[in-house]
Amino acid sequence: MNSSSSLRDLYSDPSSAWSFTPPAPAGAAVAVAATNSTQPTSGTPSFQWKSPRAPHNSIFDLSPDLADVSDIDIVHVVKTVLASAMLQYTSTAIAMPWEVGKLLLQVQWVPRDVQDSERIQEVPEDEEVCTSDTDSEDESYFADPGAAPTSTHVRREEYQHALHEDSRKEFIMPVEPQDGVWGMIKRIGRFRGEGWLALWKGLLTSCVSEVLSSTLQPIIHNILQSIFLSPTTLYDQPPIILPVTSHLITGLILSPLDLIRTRMIVQSFIPRYRTYSGPLDALNQILRDEGGLKGIYLHPNLLIPAIIDSAFRPLVALALPGLIASYVGRAHITEINNPIAWGIAELAGSCVGLLLTLPFETVRRRLQVQTRGHANPIRGCVELRPTPYYGVVDALWRIITEERSDVPANRYTSTKKRRPSRSGLKDETVQAKEDDGWFRNTGIGQLYRGLGMRLGASVIVFILALVSGGEDSDSGWAEL
Repeated sequence: MNSSSSLRDLYSDPSSAWSFTPPAPAGAAVAVAATNSTQPTSGTPSFQWKSPRAPHNSIFDLSPDLADVSDIDIVHVVKTVLASAMLQYTSTAIAMPWEVGKLLLQVQWVPRDVQDSERIQEVPEDEEVCTSDTDSEDESYFADPGAAPTSTHVRREEYQHALHEDSRKEFIMPVEPQDGVWGMIKRIGRFRGEGWLALWKGLLTSCVSEVLSSTLQPIIHNILQSIFLSPTTLYDQPPIILPVTSHLITGLILSPLDLIRTRMIVQSFIPRYRTYSGPLDALNQILRDEGGLKGIYLHPNLLIPAIIDSAFRPLVALALPGLIASYVGRAHITEINNPIAWGIAELAGSCVGLLLTLPFETVRRRLQVQTRGHANPIRGCVELRPTPYYGVVDALWRIITEERSDVPANRYTSTKKRRPSRSGLKDETVQAKEDDGWFRNTGIGQLYRGLGMRLGASVIVFILALVSGGEDSDSGWAEL
């Protein structure tokens, strides 16, 4: 058989990812064959690379039909985007009560002498408080009988007014036993000035912040990879500095939204005590009274905590699981060869990471609540520190040395009883004091408010990874 009549060179596999140059028409095929018989052919055919699939686009996740961008229905795209927005808004709304309870616990100021302001509430209604001792009774013997009588006893209301000239405002929730985020959620719902709807304060700002964060961070990460990584190293293990830097840049860009979200949650829910009517009003007032864009981005009390929180948290989350797996496991543990052991390492890294990052998050919330410049102080729904902190180190030191970690249910009570004795009526004070424990004398517990909820979320992520086999197991649980 003559080799010139072979059709092997004209064959093209339609299922291959390689797209060869389209063949010539039937009339020109004879001319091409004659030319090939007279002229030597080149050893390599001409071809062009065609990507086997379109690049991933998160917007089209809910509609696989839109993966082909050559023919897109605009109405279908709008419906898909609206469905994605509603899904994000709903997921944020579900987690919002726990976020509100955690944030209010973080910013609540609990001084060591919190019991003293509550003593008067334990005094019985029908009892009178004695303000003098036995010496004053002896001095009454030498008093002028013609003078107006001065009672040595004051009623409960007068005693309360004397001790509480600067009594607690009606929009501030009282300090109660610290029984976690769930306890704070119940107190918010039952408090007259807040109510159950207050558990969704700052919902819109939180949703917008999460959407922008999940969109900007991958874009910035891809830009950094295209700048600092060559095409030959794309399939190697990327350096940890790139994802940490992308999270840092994203956190700094969106730091004003985080500031607005914190203040919207902390402010009172009563309309006449609100500082901001909404997110746009909060942004307008902060820019007007607190130094403009320079103040909202570059003020030390906002910039330094934002850098620490935005960089330290992803660094710990990315580095700790690998370190734990390398030091604990006998063999090289990865997500592919041993997913269960890797999940345990991630759970341990998450727990240890919370112990390292939660204090800085608490300090950042405390500094965000403080107003600067000519702005009026925020009327918070919880007790806030009356004097401002001067920075991260000062806030850490003040919280540890000035506050307490527990508010026991059996509060310090002080009652007065009169008992007869040989010398007459004698006042005896019966006091039920609390034990001076370690939590009573330190505020370290204040730095870890919300720790139990976060640990529970980490356990849920670990269980989901075991059930689903590790594929997108943490989707939707990252913010918890």
